[in-house]
Amino acid sequence: MMHLFINALAASAGGGLTYVRNVLPHLEAQSDLKVTIALNSGLREEFRSFSKVEFLTPQISHAGRFWYEQSALPDLIRGCRADVLLSTGNFALRKSPVPQILLSRNSLYTSADFYRDLRSRHEYRAWLDTHLRALIAKRSIHWADITVAPSEAFAAELRRWTGAPVLAIHHGFDQENFVSDSSPLGPEVEEKLRVAEPSLKLLFVSHYNYYRNFETLIRALPMLRDQMADRRVKLLLTCNLVAGKNPGAYRPEAAAELVKKLGVSDMVVELGAIPYRQLHHVYSHADVYVTPAYTETFAHPLVEAMASGVPVIASDLPVHQEICGAAAAYFPRFSAEALAGTLAQIARSPETSRRMAAVGVGRASQFSWKTHVEKILDLCRALLDSKPSEVRI
Repeated sequence: MMHLFINALAASAGGGLTYVRNVLPHLEAQSDLKVTIALNSGLREEFRSFSKVEFLTPQISHAGRFWYEQSALPDLIRGCRADVLLSTGNFALRKSPVPQILLSRNSLYTSADFYRDLRSRHEYRAWLDTHLRALIAKRSIHWADITVAPSEAFAAELRRWTGAPVLAIHHGFDQENFVSDSSPLGPEVEEKLRVAEPSLKLLFVSHYNYYRNFETLIRALPMLRDQMADRRVKLLLTCNLVAGKNPGAYRPEAAAELVKKLGVSDMVVELGAIPYRQLHHVYSHADVYVTPAYTETFAHPLVEAMASGVPVIASDLPVHQEICGAAAAYFPRFSAEALAGTLAQIARSPETSRRMAAVGVGRASQFSWKTHVEKILDLCRALLDSKPSEVRI
């Protein structure tokens, strides 16, 4: 029986937490696999139903995570007699006691747009912190035996950045699991959705951060209102543009001020954070899914939107094009004018919207967490059966 140790201490929100939520059920279902996972202590309650997985939940701060991983995790891995390490948080162990697979999925470290954005906001501390983390992430790709990226577009970017081989294995999607929770949304959220119902409802699923490029989307709203004079438009956000209401240190005040300055407060509906298990309810209310992100590695909400039968309009990133293909319409990522025009064009053509939605449902079915886990486990077995240098990636 193979024993897999997963370092998921970095999983706290967004894609990292989505990953853990979706792979653990498939790992637990493996009869010939033992799993031990190091997880943020605040998340243990969410995973209480997993009886076959051993959880390690050290009390460590976000700032101290890297040092804890490098100093304490090797002994924990040896102590539980694990065979393979899966590092999910972009940073590898420099001296792993067992063969190591690194999941690298943070495109901020390689994004020139993100560094420019931070400078324009005078976020110099964040700029320096990102550069320092990028150095560790870059070295990590060389420390690991195998590095895996969630898309071919991002894998190619990592190869250019490091000169090292990187394998692409798509993240997955589980439609049955995604819609399994029938519990209703909170009454406040339900009321906001009810009030928005007669409008053209645009949905953007993300907590506030800079790289999802909220400001370009906000700038597109008054242009879209002018082009759609015969129909009201509402933008549904799964966050609040209020300081302290979002994970991380991103400051939403500038975006909130832009909403007021452009006079589009009546168009923006801040639903607040929606539990992942209830997101399918929100997608069912949307007419169009939109993302103006200027960097990405996979973008889970695109697959969720396609699976929900919602047409997608996305910025023209290679990752977005890889994930959505012909199921989405694309626009230059910093052009509010192009975004507004594309939205208006799709909104005026129900036939185009239906075609995109149908293509999207088929496209979403190509992503499978079961397949993803099988490929990761195949890599684990290959590492155990071969010398690291002999594993073909």
